[in-house]
Amino acid sequence: METIFADFAHLAAGLGAGIILLGAGFGIGMIGKGAMEATARQPEASGDIRTSMLISAGLIEGATFFGLVVCILLALK
Repeated sequence: METIFADFAHLAAGLGAGIILLGAGFGIGMIGKGAMEATARQPEASGDIRTSMLISAGLIEGATFFGLVVCILLALK
């Protein structure tokens, strides 16, 4: 019975990692899209837009790494 739970844990870890990476990819893509549109509308504010875009992308990456660590820990248990 324990091997069934271990198999499901590995399956959940793999699916979770895939979903996390898809979410991060879409999120960073939306940030880039918004930044490009904002820069096209106000080129003089490109420095502020770039800064806020990089901060937002960094926060998304941090949450993504946290989720991946949880998935790895789940798979190794």
